[in-house]
Amino acid sequence: MATLGNPQNTIEVLKKYGFNFQKKFGQNFLIDAHILENIMDAAQVGSDDFVLEIGPGIGTMTQYLCERAREVVSVEIDKNLIPILEDTLSPYDNVTVINEDILKLDLAQLAKEKNGGEPIKVVANLPYYITTPIIMGLFESNVPLKSITIMVQKEVADRMQVGPGTKDYGALSLAVQYYAKPQINMIVSANCFMPKPNVDSAVITLHRYEKPPVEVKDEKLLFRLIRASFNQRRKTLQNGINNSPELSISKGQVVEALEKMGLPATVRGESLTLEQFATLANLLG
Repeated sequence: MATLGNPQNTIEVLKKYGFNFQKKFGQNFLIDAHILENIMDAAQVGSDDFVLEIGPGIGTMTQYLCERAREVVSVEIDKNLIPILEDTLSPYDNVTVINEDILKLDLAQLAKEKNGGEPIKVVANLPYYITTPIIMGLFESNVPLKSITIMVQKEVADRMQVGPGTKDYGALSLAVQYYAKPQINMIVSANCFMPKPNVDSAVITLHRYEKPPVEVKDEKLLFRLIRASFNQRRKTLQNGINNSPELSISKGQVVEALEKMGLPATVRGESLTLEQFATLANLLG
């Protein structure tokens, strides 16, 4: 089977099946073998690994995963890609393709079946519009995870690893950093994709913590506070929390907690660290 890291082979497969790119699924296929090798290295995929791939497309990265991993499960939402995947992955007997929405799949059950409940590695080239729900879904569903290595829009990768006081800092930064240590591996030019997207991408690995770096009594409350603080960026923290339909905490309670933390009543959410949010959640919980 011709490797799909080569643009010519990708074009041939698409022609053979008369495949049309679906805008609604944010489809951009990688056509650079060098980048694909680098993703495998970044994900540290080895012969003992079970890998969950999200959005295999026509199987470009899947081929590389099959060469390196013990077993691969690829979840693809677009049913038009299933016959193509059956073709492009036909040389491999260590891959299963599931035609399903990743957000609806019982991933904990999958990890149990395929990997004896041991932590799994996730590798994906994610469309921009669904990056955050997928990442948060993986973290929040208690799937045993070792790492997530994903290709995302560069700006989203930046957002995942920045700290307080920067314009990209927000709820996603804090959520990712609560669960994992983010590491940007490389920037990938828009020219490495077909069709070519409007922006550059980045490959980022999220190394899952065994336990979060901060201690918090009520995780749900922590994330509600974080969301409330960034829903209205220009507002002070006390107003953001007070306006949140998810919370019933008065401004007075917030101001009192902030005082205990040595912070002014006018502070905004964007200037608090993850540790400070954890302290706030513990004081308000």
